[in-house]
Amino acid sequence: MITALEYGFMVNALAASLLAAIACGIVGVYVVVKRIVFISGGISHASFGGIGLGYFLGIEPVLCVIPFGIASALAIGEVSRRTRLSEDSAIGILWAMGMALGIMLIALTPGYAPDLLSYLFGNILMVSRSTLWVMLALDVIIVTVVCLLYKEFLAITFDEEFATVIGIPAHKLYLVLLCLIALTVVMLIRVVGVILVIALLTIPASVSRRFTNDMRKMMGISIIFAALFAITGLYLSYLFDLPSGSTIVLVSGVVFLLTSLIPSGHNFKY
Repeated sequence: MITALEYGFMVNALAASLLAAIACGIVGVYVVVKRIVFISGGISHASFGGIGLGYFLGIEPVLCVIPFGIASALAIGEVSRRTRLSEDSAIGILWAMGMALGIMLIALTPGYAPDLLSYLFGNILMVSRSTLWVMLALDVIIVTVVCLLYKEFLAITFDEEFATVIGIPAHKLYLVLLCLIALTVVMLIRVVGVILVIALLTIPASVSRRFTNDMRKMMGISIIFAALFAITGLYLSYLFDLPSGSTIVLVSGVVFLLTSLIPSGHNFKY
């Protein structure tokens, strides 16, 4: 691995792995404990529309994914609440519309989108220095919001109805949480791609849940596992010339299967 770090793109990739691990380690815990994995998948796939918009406007796609992902998150949260449409139906519709819009905008863009597959399946080796600064800024936002609203998020994660009864603006906080998921998706798109984002959002948190039932400790362990998965997958992809995103996900999956064989008494009760 030390030899690999002689290359600038590998240094950037390692930095991106660590920055992404912080976001998915923290937000992934809420996704797993609150059981909103499907919503996270909907946000990640709907965000593909932002990638298409970036190509169409001729600007960095990641910069378009941020507002587009947040808009998708808010739409999923509001549509299911203000209409008779069930939440899973709203997710499915917005999921499909976001992907379709992205494909349409890319098709309308003159020329060829050379790195389109890297957004679908990830290519951490293509992370630029400017993207690292964006990821760092998003990490700061996520960590700050979670620190400020930790107790409120804890309340809506375990019992949203009770949180509303005691005066906590549960729905507004839920929308904020969805926005944090959207920001995390933006960070993970370059690492594992739109298609595989769900894996890094859920697997590290699911593994950490085997070792503790304390949310803070779970976040810390989840960050460590996410970083180990990303670094190990990155090194293996470099060593054997494999796709980085899928290698990271497969490493994560193997560790999850192995830890699933270990008896655990730390499961949450709902």
